[in-house]
Amino acid sequence: MRYLALLCLLLSCALVHAAESGQSRAETAGRSLIGQPAPRMVLKTIDGPTIDLGALYGKKAVYLKFWATWCVPCRQQMPHFEHAYEEAGPDMVVIGIDVGFDDSVEEVRKVQKQLGLSMPLVFDDGSLGEAFHLRVTPQHVVIGRDGRILYVGHEANDKLDAALAQARSSSPGQVAAAAVPKDEPHYDVGDRVPAFDVRTLDGKALPAFGATPGQPTVLLFLSPWCESYLAKSRPAMAQSCRTARERADVLARDNHARWLGIASGLWASHDELADYQREHHMTMPLALDDTGALFRRFRVMHVPTVIVLDAQGKVLRRSEDVDAALPSPQPVASVH
Repeated sequence: MRYLALLCLLLSCALVHAAESGQSRAETAGRSLIGQPAPRMVLKTIDGPTIDLGALYGKKAVYLKFWATWCVPCRQQMPHFEHAYEEAGPDMVVIGIDVGFDDSVEEVRKVQKQLGLSMPLVFDDGSLGEAFHLRVTPQHVVIGRDGRILYVGHEANDKLDAALAQARSSSPGQVAAAAVPKDEPHYDVGDRVPAFDVRTLDGKALPAFGATPGQPTVLLFLSPWCESYLAKSRPAMAQSCRTARERADVLARDNHARWLGIASGLWASHDELADYQREHHMTMPLALDDTGALFRRFRVMHVPTVIVLDAQGKVLRRSEDVDAALPSPQPVASVH
């Protein structure tokens, strides 16, 4: 019995630690946003109508929930989210934002129907996640009626409820001025990318291309949790991530192309990416795209994705299949 009690205590601590981890990540990401004017952006819902956030500031509070269909805590929190929408009243607008990462509008519609979600839903292309410093799912953002960000968190708890109540009851006051986020450059096949460096886990700043004359660079966009977290809920996707890692690590050992792994900062830290690299004995350099800038620059919303650049920075190929993306496929021993 003593052993059973100790085991239960350890499991409880593990669950608390996991919850705190998500909450702490969200709070850390949102720390620089609290008290700042919320960005003025126009959101298009999956049903067609648009929502102008800027037009709401000074009139209504806003509650945004970033989520994904593959995210377990997102689904667990949906009853709370639906209740918040039903209780919002005329002083608050509640919007669900699917992060768009490894997701689809079709999957969002399925979950909408399964869970009976009534609030407007938006499918993000990465721009909203950038503007609100997305680091975890779910991530809650509460904006006061004056257009300033009141709260950023992960859990559906008393802190979130208090922030929602404060936002609804607050006076509009003087609306905070906020600039519209600037459009970022995006690069597709055939475009030439300006020179930039990639800072790897060991602290080195490596040029993204052109390190060796005439040698192409292959950027493998990945998530360190894809293989494990999605193993049961999305087994095909998890297998795809595993296959890409195994193939890329073998191909990175030859001299036909230079390989760099770019990991999403969603639910991933420097230490977690380093653990992933050690666990799988990966030899290719890895970098954490903690702000999501490279994922947005190359419009990557799915992992694995492979981008091939020539020595001058021209985008030669883009694929979700490692072998199909290679500029000059070479025979390689199969991975077991």
